[in-house]
Amino acid sequence: MFQNYNLEEINDRARAAFVGMAIGDALGATVEFMTATEIKAKYGIFREIIGAGWLRLKPGQVTDDTEMALCIARAIVSQQSWSVEAIARNFANWLKSKPVDCGDTCRKGIRAYLLNGTLESPPNQWDAGNGAAMRMLPVALYTLPDEQLLTKYALEQAHITHNNPVSDAACICLGKLLHMAICGASKHQLRREVDGLITRFPTFSFDPYRGLATGYVVDTLQTVFYWFFKGKSFEECLVGTVNQGGDADTTGAICAMLAGAYYGMDSIPQRWLKKMDKKVISEIDAITRQLVSASPAGAVYR
Repeated sequence: MFQNYNLEEINDRARAAFVGMAIGDALGATVEFMTATEIKAKYGIFREIIGAGWLRLKPGQVTDDTEMALCIARAIVSQQSWSVEAIARNFANWLKSKPVDCGDTCRKGIRAYLLNGTLESPPNQWDAGNGAAMRMLPVALYTLPDEQLLTKYALEQAHITHNNPVSDAACICLGKLLHMAICGASKHQLRREVDGLITRFPTFSFDPYRGLATGYVVDTLQTVFYWFFKGKSFEECLVGTVNQGGDADTTGAICAMLAGAYYGMDSIPQRWLKKMDKKVISEIDAITRQLVSASPAGAVYR
């Protein structure tokens, strides 16, 4: 898998995925909960990081998508290993810090850990939100390219808050797509992986696209897949996604992590990068390299 890519190329794509996620989060948060029609009426095509929105964010400020991913990344790096308890503890400390936003299912799972030390939520047919999928990137980076390890850790981190077969399938598929994109897979190969998910879970089918971009993980991934495969650049993929509105910070974060992994750092517009919270980007740069270095892929080059 690595024969055509050196560690710097892998690091570049990994960094673009994490930085891209933060950019997608910050861009999409402005138009979260708006409809595509409302966005068009107000902005034409929305494409600039300006903050505000219902959360009244500063330009470049991130939300729970990036913050929860960083909770997982910090736990891995601080422990120098995988620890569900360390991840749950970071989630708990994050929630206690009164974050700008936290989804209901995430809040419920974290509160269960705070009250009872629960590390796995009980199975729930209603917990098919996108809150576990949105924070998958550090898991994908740390397990690169070990598919078995990816599956195990994806489910363990997901089940702290979301224990649902549809959410599980979304997390695993997204992790595999990130592995493939970081290792230089073509869009045709990525599409085959998505087609495999749709064969197992036909509800994820996005052709024809229904235009729904809600917090339901099926709607989220349909939106991400549609615009990722339609777009011809990082910017095109992300702008198309967030202009659907709905849960735009999360659809934006997921599409941008995938597009970043696929297109690399040079594809990310400098005007967006310059708008981002410098402290967040600096931490992402450092922690991404540490995650890749600690992964099976990093071990190849050690």
